[in-house]
Amino acid sequence: MPDATREILRVADLHAFYGESHVLHGVDFIVSEGELVTLLGRNGAGRTTTLKAVLGLVDRRSGSISVGGAETVALPPHRIARLGIGYCPEERGIFSSLTVEENLLLLPEVGAGGMPLDEIYEMFPNLRGRGATQGTRLSGGEQQMLALARILRTGARLLLLDEITEGLAPVIVQSLGDAIRRLKEHGFTIVMVEQNFRFAAPLADRHYVMEHGRVIEMIRKEELEGKMAALHEYLGV
Repeated sequence: MPDATREILRVADLHAFYGESHVLHGVDFIVSEGELVTLLGRNGAGRTTTLKAVLGLVDRRSGSISVGGAETVALPPHRIARLGIGYCPEERGIFSSLTVEENLLLLPEVGAGGMPLDEIYEMFPNLRGRGATQGTRLSGGEQQMLALARILRTGARLLLLDEITEGLAPVIVQSLGDAIRRLKEHGFTIVMVEQNFRFAAPLADRHYVMEHGRVIEMIRKEELEGKMAALHEYLGV
């Protein structure tokens, strides 16, 4: 069982740069084991950059990023990933020239206990029977399922998910929501950047609202109903 008191990720006074562009201006948030938290905000608020900064995929960063108690701000990306982090980028990042099964079998392990193929196909039935299908022949929704399935194969227990529902049909979005609920039940810890608030709201334990490269408010799921007016103002919806 996940230990809700155990911090898996602590970000403190995080600054991040692309070249000379200062994008994050002191981001602070905490994620405990087994939690699902969202990073909410308008486009340009710094949500995707926050995920990339956690992984070291920015030009420069400062502050503190603790993963499972280990300080990582000075580590290169490959060392950070091996602390058990899986990243599903907005552009999906599958190997499009390889088959579904090759995509699932080629990734390195970053932790023990990667999800076996039979469980992958149970969680993502759209991929069942498509093992020999080239990535480019999958629909957008199937490619997104494959991108998420791949990081589950690696043994990662902390999942960073960036806009996984972007541009997908409602039936696929529903399937992804079902998969994420099951991952929570299995004790995965998830940080999710998501523009589709209707998708994210019932899944998340807490929401961090970002604006101009900072976290400006944290909202727990039990507070959500009373904070909807403020959220609409923050998100411009």
